[in-house]
Parts: sequence; C-alpha cells; structure tokens
Amino acid sequence: MPGDINRTWKLIGADGKTYDSTQAGSLGGHRRSRIYGRLDCRSALQAIAKGGYVMNRVFFLDRADAEGAGYRPCAVCLPQDYARWKIRKI
Repeated sequence: MPGDINRTWKLIGADGKTYDSTQAGSLGGHRRSRIYGRLDCRSALQAIAKGGYVMNRVFFLDRADAEGAGYRPCAVCLPQDYARWKIRKI
C-alpha cells in the first residue's frame, strides 16, 4: 500500500504464535471459535457490525498457516474447504 513502507501486521503462524509481518494477512479468524475465513465473509462482517468478534479477531497470511495453527475453514465463505475439512475430521 502506498505510504505503508514501514508498516507491519500481527499475524498468526502455523505454529500458533503471533509474529510481525510486512505483508498483510489474507484471511481472518476468530481466536475462541478457531474458525478462519475470507476478510469479506458476510458472517464475520455481521458479527463485527453487531459489536462482537473484534476482540478475538486474528489474521493469517494463508490457509496453510491458519490450518497449521488449528483453525478450521468457515462454512459460509469457504464452503468447499469446509466440506473437505469436515470429511477429514470424520
């Protein structure tokens, strides 16, 4: 982003630990429910609009980091990934 030369973002890595990144996260998650999804997920945006969710919001660089940290895909915004995750968990 222009003007963000020295900006860093707090992301969660595959080991579940927070780290500073020069790249913005491409996915968001909820720390308590252990669910991750797209940043434009309608379910997450509705929860944020109601005043919830924000305190437990985390960010990931990619799906591998999210799943490595123990988060599952959102059924709303990532239905195909969720279906594959659900089959693996059975």
